[in-house]
Formats: sequence, C-alpha cells, structure tokens
Amino acid sequence: MLDEKGIAYHYREYTREPLSAAEIRQVLRKLGLGPKAVLRKGDKAFRQLDLTGREPDEDLIRRMSEHPTLLQRPIGVAGDRAVIGRPVENLLSLA
Repeated sequence: MLDEKGIAYHYREYTREPLSAAEIRQVLRKLGLGPKAVLRKGDKAFRQLDLTGREPDEDLIRRMSEHPTLLQRPIGVAGDRAVIGRPVENLLSLA
C-alpha cells in the first residue's frame, strides 16, 4: 500500500533483526502505549512461554526482544510518532 501511494519507507525484518529492549521502550513511548497493549496473546511464543499478559512491563519488554513475534506488527515509526499498522491504513497517518 505504501508503495502504491509513493510513500518512502524502510522495512526492517523483525525476525532477522529484532528490536532490542531499549528500542521497544522507545517505540512504546512513541506509540503512547505499554507493552501489554502490543502483546500478541495469540502468538505461539505466548503459549510456549506460559505468559499470561499480566507480567511486569519490563519482563514483557525483555520477552518481546527475545521473541519478536510477541510484538504487534507492523509498527510504523516517523520521527517522534509511531502507529500500529492494523489496519494497514493507519500507516498513512505517518506520511
């Protein structure tokens, strides 16, 4: 969709280049959300790690950095703003 609109972006393959805990904290600040709000509770890693979603924020951030599929995606970041791209049209608000 961004290509169709001629909007430049950089795609980061989250499984090959996962976000560090510090990067996740930074993105969460830009989103204005806590880690529980971006936790994928239906993810296989969520079940395998016996997570409940009630863990302390720092524990969830650490787990998301170790298991990047736990983090909602896509997330678009532009400067000091970020949005979760679900629906994908949300990404257009960053242009």
